Amino acid sequence: MMAADGILALAAPLLHALAFLVLSVAFPLRRLGRPAAYISILCAAGAFAAALLSARAHAGETISRLVWTWLPSDGGTLATVGVLADADSTMMLVLVALVALLVQVYSLGYLHDESAPALGRYYTYQSLFAFSMMALVLAPNFLQLFICWELVGLCSYLLIGFWYQRPAAARAALKAFWITKAGDVGFLIGIVLLWRHTGTFDLTEMRVLAENGAIPLAGLAVMTFCLYLGAVGKSAQFPLHIWLPDAMEGPTPVSALIHAATMVTAGVYMLHRTSWLFALTPEVLAIVAWVGAFTALLAAVLACVQNDIKRVLAYSTVSQLSYMMAAIGAGFSAAGFLHLLTHGVFKALLFLGAGAVIHAVGSNNLTDMGRLARRMPHTATVFTVGALSLAGLPLFAGFLSKEEILGAVLAGGFQVPFAMLILVAFLTAFYMFRVVFLAFFGAGAPAAAVARGAHAEAHVETVAEGAHAHEAPHAHEPPASMLLSLWLLALLSVAIGVYFTFVHPEAEFESPAWLMPLGVGSAVAGIALAWATYQRRAIDAATLAAAFGPIYRGALARFWIDDVFERAYLVVLLGFSRLIGWIDRYLVDGVLNVLSAWTVTAGDDLRTMQSGRAQDYVYGVAVGLLVLLLWVQFG
Repeated sequence: MMAADGILALAAPLLHALAFLVLSVAFPLRRLGRPAAYISILCAAGAFAAALLSARAHAGETISRLVWTWLPSDGGTLATVGVLADADSTMMLVLVALVALLVQVYSLGYLHDESAPALGRYYTYQSLFAFSMMALVLAPNFLQLFICWELVGLCSYLLIGFWYQRPAAARAALKAFWITKAGDVGFLIGIVLLWRHTGTFDLTEMRVLAENGAIPLAGLAVMTFCLYLGAVGKSAQFPLHIWLPDAMEGPTPVSALIHAATMVTAGVYMLHRTSWLFALTPEVLAIVAWVGAFTALLAAVLACVQNDIKRVLAYSTVSQLSYMMAAIGAGFSAAGFLHLLTHGVFKALLFLGAGAVIHAVGSNNLTDMGRLARRMPHTATVFTVGALSLAGLPLFAGFLSKEEILGAVLAGGFQVPFAMLILVAFLTAFYMFRVVFLAFFGAGAPAAAVARGAHAEAHVETVAEGAHAHEAPHAHEPPASMLLSLWLLALLSVAIGVYFTFVHPEAEFESPAWLMPLGVGSAVAGIALAWATYQRRAIDAATLAAAFGPIYRGALARFWIDDVFERAYLVVLLGFSRLIGWIDRYLVDGVLNVLSAWTVTAGDDLRTMQSGRAQDYVYGVAVGLLVLLLWVQFG
């Protein structure tokens, strides 16, 4: 039965792998576009069914381990490949399978104008992406996890740069690839050091060693910190968060998949999966908690000043991932994992809802939106459900998981990060309902709201959104394939919220009675401020921005973090490459060129000794023999 349960889990990624292989090999099929999409969606539906059955089979304490020898060694097996299925991994599998399926169905409508070959290429990449993430989720060892980790990064590069003809998309794909690789170098070093430290890549064997106190603690903090660096890159933690907003250059369904169930969730999931290892190094967990809280606040502030609807959601993802990181750092990874699951549902809803707006309006900017609820009531409803879930209000998906994270950080003794996260809860509700009111219920922002002058001081005036009514007259509801995905996610967000509002799972800690009113009150206050500023116009937006002048100007410039990376690239990396180039050209090549020139000259000189006359060679042999005899006689 255990083997059968493991096969169910294995079937989910293999079905996506099958779709990828068929579309890769069957070139004519891929070029047809729509048939390639249908094959991919059919396999995605099968993968979702297998994931659901696997999650049901592994509820509770059931664990299935189905592995095959991959790298044999003299002492046994160096590495295996297969699946490690339990309650956590199969629930994550369901999330990935669900979002992948709905994104692929949604893409049929969103990319209906795409050429057939490009559409086939898109679904090929999507299938590989889903397979890579599922194989990562089920990985029984660090080696398989790392390989799939890199495959996920490759797929994100391919999909972010899907419209590679656009320079901005090509640059964003490269930026995502190299920034995450910076963290992956640390991740790989940590895996190798950990293998040398424990003698195994296997997660089950390593966990047994950890629980029995058989892992030496000397140097372990360095190894877990290196593992954490991989999560910093993948899950966009400060300072490697800068790639995620630029990743919005890819198609919106890709953004939904990356932000809700793949890529960025890999780092948080890896830390949760290895929480028993990180528990041995509390100093590293403290770093995780503090960096998480700081990144959450930083990203929330940045989200408040964005006028690109997808960038608001991108910074929101950074902020919410950091919420999860803070809970893991506080020592309660289960709280972070719960928020990972609920966040995946409503963040997919928000991105796909934003895609419906972009599809209708033809622009990402809030300047081109306004009062869309009149023409797009379905989209307005589901997007508002997503916003309420993200704000963490009762009856919506993010309610309990947000409160669990706040309670976990407080119970872990991190009072300052807790205060930062309470502020983030307020800002989250504010920036999300700023989008809701500007795009759907109030007047849109005027063009000045996205104007960007040469100096940050000029930006203070740009927040006076909605000085006049603005409405997109050509806006319309998306096609049925898109609405189906949106409504399913919205209903699921409400169902999860209602369930967790009345059924509280047992937590590892006890939260004070005042925590829930504080968390909900912070969210309500943020919504009220957004309503008063952008809907009711009782508060002047320009005055509000001026009150936070330095912070506002810094946020518009993204606090110059991207500039620091750019200068580091131009000055340090390019300077170092020029130095290496000079050494290679003038020292390495110079020495070799001198030696080769000497060899050529010596050859030219020796060539003159070859006269071609036989008697000269006889004389030479005779002279040589005479010299040899004299050396033997008198030497």
